[in-house]
Amino acid sequence: MCGRLNVISDPLCDWVSGQLGIKFHSETNRDLRPTQQVATIALDGAALRQVDASWGIKPAWAKRLLINAQAETVRQKRTFAQAFAQHRVLVPCSGWFEWQQAGAVKHKYLFQGREEQPLLMAGILYPQLDGSHALVTLTTKPIASCAPYHHRMPLLVAPQAVDFWFHSQPHELDALLDSPEISLLIQAC
Repeated sequence: MCGRLNVISDPLCDWVSGQLGIKFHSETNRDLRPTQQVATIALDGAALRQVDASWGIKPAWAKRLLINAQAETVRQKRTFAQAFAQHRVLVPCSGWFEWQQAGAVKHKYLFQGREEQPLLMAGILYPQLDGSHALVTLTTKPIASCAPYHHRMPLLVAPQAVDFWFHSQPHELDALLDSPEISLLIQAC
């Protein structure tokens, strides 16, 4: 489901700044949770910029906070369609956590890029009336290495697909709605 992120500012901030050509800053938070502030990358006109957002939305009809949306249906669901069309973002992070139940014990696993390679998760922003932003991250079917741990994983956008992610029409993004088969390091915490 991806309900916790791992954000380690060094090397994440330098990598994002270099890859995307912007000044990116995020505080280290090794257990970033829903409702907390997340540094995202958004398209503002023709330029990328950092936008900080609170993770999760609470529509009037929802009984709980929504933190994720399924990439496969994000274009069709009324709650997400407009944000997906107009406010796509990337969430740079060092990794994410999943838990796996084994009997009465839950085991925590960290998923991260090999050799500390930062990850770019797909998300959508919801501008708020007070000028702040809320964030929903996108999930997809897991790649082979993640499937034994959870039935969903974050939608990851490869660095070479960033321009396509931001500059394409929603119907053109079907090819990106499955995470690329990347090499992840999975370790028990």
